[in-house]
Amino acid sequence: MKYFNEKIETMPKEELRALQERKLIETVRYAYGHSPFYKKKFDSIGLKPEDISTLDDLKKIPFTVKTDLRDNYPYGFNAVGMDKIVRIHASSGTSGKPTVVTYTDNDLEMWSECVARLCTMAGVDKSDIAQVAFGYGLFTGALGLHQGLEKIGATVIPASSGNTERQIMLMKDLGTTVLIATPSYALYIAEMIEKLGYDIKDFKLRIGLFGSEATSVEMHKELERRLNIVSTDNYGLSELIGPGVAGECLEKNGMHINEDCFLVEVLDPNTLEPVPEGEYGELVITALGKEAMPILRYRTKDITRILPGECACGRTFRRLDKFHGRTDDMLIIRGVNVFPSQIEGVLM
Repeated sequence: MKYFNEKIETMPKEELRALQERKLIETVRYAYGHSPFYKKKFDSIGLKPEDISTLDDLKKIPFTVKTDLRDNYPYGFNAVGMDKIVRIHASSGTSGKPTVVTYTDNDLEMWSECVARLCTMAGVDKSDIAQVAFGYGLFTGALGLHQGLEKIGATVIPASSGNTERQIMLMKDLGTTVLIATPSYALYIAEMIEKLGYDIKDFKLRIGLFGSEATSVEMHKELERRLNIVSTDNYGLSELIGPGVAGECLEKNGMHINEDCFLVEVLDPNTLEPVPEGEYGELVITALGKEAMPILRYRTKDITRILPGECACGRTFRRLDKFHGRTDDMLIIRGVNVFPSQIEGVLM
């Protein structure tokens, strides 16, 4: 079994909890002392940093939501001066101003480490040639995966998205072994390979690292069949850091959360109270140790659950199930909750 950072990834649970507790206390004090947004938010409810002394105190911290970031566009969430900022990313801003996210050198190092772990757990190593078919730019996906793959020592082809015939030419001629893309674009690549008359057995592809879309089990099976690969899922949000929050190992039994860097809660979206382990709810995440832009208790609106039990890979990090949708795209049909991902599964 391959690990990128075996000591952290297999840390005994009691040690991991102690590490999380220490980092939470440090993160809260840092956010209060350096972020005008969080100082104002804490002061408005009379919460002091010293009130957070255990993981059980996490529930005392108010939630952060996407509109908070938009309302503080562009730099209202920064906890450092611009002289410490080395990278800026942003969301697409399809519903208004984009969500701007900033990074210090230390943030980029943490991000690269998290992505390197999820790439390694998917089976990538330094002998691989990885083709990044995400669009490069303000979107976090391309550069996030790129820097993590380079940290492992893999060879990276920054192909970007689009121009599919050229993608396929590069894939075949350069001996690509790992494809990084959205699942829907990877499926389109598979269709084009067939349309152009290529035999997939003439390619060296072996792993697909897919993200940026909620994907059904059926979609992954279709990608594995048509591209002759192991298809893995990974998860992240620009607001928290980008890709690297969680990813699948080769056991393919949920996505391991990088728990030394992210505290996760699964809450009932109506009551905002914790649900029992194994039950579905809204994912809420606190980033531990971010410098440029600390984020506490961010409501992702993503619906998932924590999978019970241990993983055979030996990692002690808990696992997220595949996402069932979002609280803002759920349909209620004849009293039954239906998510688009369920419809995709049937169609596939």
